[in-house]
Amino acid sequence: MTKPIFNWITPQDLTLKRTPLFDEHRRLGAKLIPFAGWEMPVWYSSVGEEHRAVRETAGLFDVAHMGTLEVAGPHAAEFLDLVGTNRVSDIKPGGSRYSTLLDINGQILDDMWVYRPATERFFVVVNASNWDKDWAWLNAVNQNRVVIDAERPDWGWETPVVLRNLKDPTSGDDQRVDLALQGPRSLEILLACDENPAVQNGLKALKRTQLIETCFAGMELLIARTGYTGEPLGFELYVHPERAVELWRLLLEKGQPLGLKPCGLAARDSTRIEAGLPLYGHDLGGPLHITPTEAGFDRYVKYDKAFFIGKAPYVAYHQTAERQMVRFQVEKGARPLRGGEHGEPVVSSRGRVIGTVTSCAPVGEAQIGLALVEARYTEPGSDVLIYPETKRAVRKLPHEFEWGDMVALPVRAVILPRFPQ
Repeated sequence: MTKPIFNWITPQDLTLKRTPLFDEHRRLGAKLIPFAGWEMPVWYSSVGEEHRAVRETAGLFDVAHMGTLEVAGPHAAEFLDLVGTNRVSDIKPGGSRYSTLLDINGQILDDMWVYRPATERFFVVVNASNWDKDWAWLNAVNQNRVVIDAERPDWGWETPVVLRNLKDPTSGDDQRVDLALQGPRSLEILLACDENPAVQNGLKALKRTQLIETCFAGMELLIARTGYTGEPLGFELYVHPERAVELWRLLLEKGQPLGLKPCGLAARDSTRIEAGLPLYGHDLGGPLHITPTEAGFDRYVKYDKAFFIGKAPYVAYHQTAERQMVRFQVEKGARPLRGGEHGEPVVSSRGRVIGTVTSCAPVGEAQIGLALVEARYTEPGSDVLIYPETKRAVRKLPHEFEWGDMVALPVRAVILPRFPQ
């Protein structure tokens, strides 16, 4: 029987979901907004104050909306190598790695973080906006129900693994949601929460991307030295949803003397943009179909693997692709720029349209953003122009301008190194 091509239609359910910390956000006076189908805090005090806390002391984020799943069994590593662009089979237990999911056409479905708590058990975190799609895709591949190689439509995965949705109550005690503690004082805060020497030594020994499973302050946690703010020191705490409020309150109580602040989505966005980290839907995939390589994450695509889903068309595309992500900073006092579907055009000094802003956020007194541009315009230190949308600007040819008309003026931007040094 001929297998179908995977086709995902996004559900039109407009009911907003809430994390276990929703009432805590309201109690703390957070401004709540819809995000990826969830009602989430965008800020508590101000974006600038929360951004500074992450960089100077520590910030605590509710990221319990993210998708969490388990991949287990003797063939779990092979399965993740099949569906992901990065190699995870050589991760040692207690380690983790970033990877991306592609479809059979080489288009990105999502990015993910893969943890390996044990030899035959992986813990995977994906974006909230893609959770239903990712779950459907991984199950379809695992059950050999869809085409995974356009050149071999009858070929498929034949050694099923165990897939478990760790956001579903049927996962019982293994359910997990994410709280992110990020910033230079994050380790101090964790040590203040649990004085058990064994726990403290385990936390102190963690290197970047490593993880431990431990009983922390009476709660069973997976604690990973990871995060998406660009901070050298930060942790993600995966806790059972029924203990999330308890952990949140404990961290704020012990962290307040050390400068810890609850942070919303806006600071999560500004910190990751400052660090040059792409967000799915804006700087990865999305309407521009941006690949991991174009986003600056080519090191997470292992061309030396014999096969991963989407490899052949991905390789073929990049033999001629001429787009690349850049990080930029705009002059002080410029009007706010926008990314995403409303991204403004990027123009060369000679007036040629060379790209589009994908993300931008205020950082201190400046704005820092990401843009997809022609690859020859990526030299750090070079200037480009960005045309912000101006509703009052006239839509006329220059010879039709009249006195009093408002015209769009460009904002000068300078290209920064792709990632901070």
